[in-house]
Amino acid sequence: MKTTEKLDLFGKISMGYLVIESKKIAAWKVFCEAGLGMHCDTDRDDFLAFALDEHRRRLIIKRGPAEDYRAVGYQLASKLELEEIRRRLAAHKIEVAEGSAKEAQERGVTAFWRFEGPKSLAIELFIDAEHRTDPLSMHTSAFVTGNGGMGHMAITSRRPEEMQRFWQEIFDARLSDYIDERIAGVDLDLAFFRLNSRHHSVAIASTRGIQMDPIRSKVQHVNFQVATLEDLSSAFRRLQDLGFEMAHEIGQHPNDKELSFYVFSPSGFEMELGWAPLEVDEATWDVTKYHGMSTWGHKPEKRGMRHFLLTNFTNLTQGTKSLLRSEFNPLVEEK
Repeated sequence: MKTTEKLDLFGKISMGYLVIESKKIAAWKVFCEAGLGMHCDTDRDDFLAFALDEHRRRLIIKRGPAEDYRAVGYQLASKLELEEIRRRLAAHKIEVAEGSAKEAQERGVTAFWRFEGPKSLAIELFIDAEHRTDPLSMHTSAFVTGNGGMGHMAITSRRPEEMQRFWQEIFDARLSDYIDERIAGVDLDLAFFRLNSRHHSVAIASTRGIQMDPIRSKVQHVNFQVATLEDLSSAFRRLQDLGFEMAHEIGQHPNDKELSFYVFSPSGFEMELGWAPLEVDEATWDVTKYHGMSTWGHKPEKRGMRHFLLTNFTNLTQGTKSLLRSEFNPLVEEK
């Protein structure tokens, strides 16, 4: 009997773009262009697009009420990988629809295919991106992308095992390591998964014991990587001068060794800018568990008791509300 060998997708997938919905278009332009140092490709009253490298568009902001992530686009190496993912999705009866020509143009890709991912975040698949020939104009000397893609994202989940299963079964994600952390009396477990040589493309965080989700947005944060330490420190100073609050000032993570800071975006969720994370050597890598998110630094900018209590009250309220609603995962029947 003839059998079909499963195609290994590892190393053939990378984060390609992000779509965010917000009413605060003017603030997002200042945040991304003057603060993070990105190149503004398109500037309209209802639409912004930013470039980091030769791809015409990496970050898209569309006017709307959500103040949240709407979609993440993943670039595949070829049609073979696209068809393999579509086959896996079909086996789970997950519907896939092709995006319109207008939507593809907005994203700077020739075509894409969309399905509903965990937490109802739209996941979009594409092969070919439009490349630019004109030079970039940006404060940052360069962003690190390449085969590892444009960065990573962190997601909070009440159903972490099912969330992990999604990334492993559909995208062949590999476990890099674990971190446990205790914040304001709450124990957190984090698992880090890679899709390529980047240490992690997806981090999944969950509370231990009563599983709640203290984060309002579909994605807790997205990371962008800059080329030099000067790029990192300059962006930190620019964002502070522009009045954007640091959720966590510059520090270093114990697992990927990246130096980074987290800043509150105009929509209220965090974004991380980092420098010099390690790349995984597949021949020698061992999965390790670390205790604590940071080796040093990463302290909140506002450190008073009032701010501490307000932040934790807000997270606790959001977490309690999360217990009353289901969390969607396309691989399993919604509970």
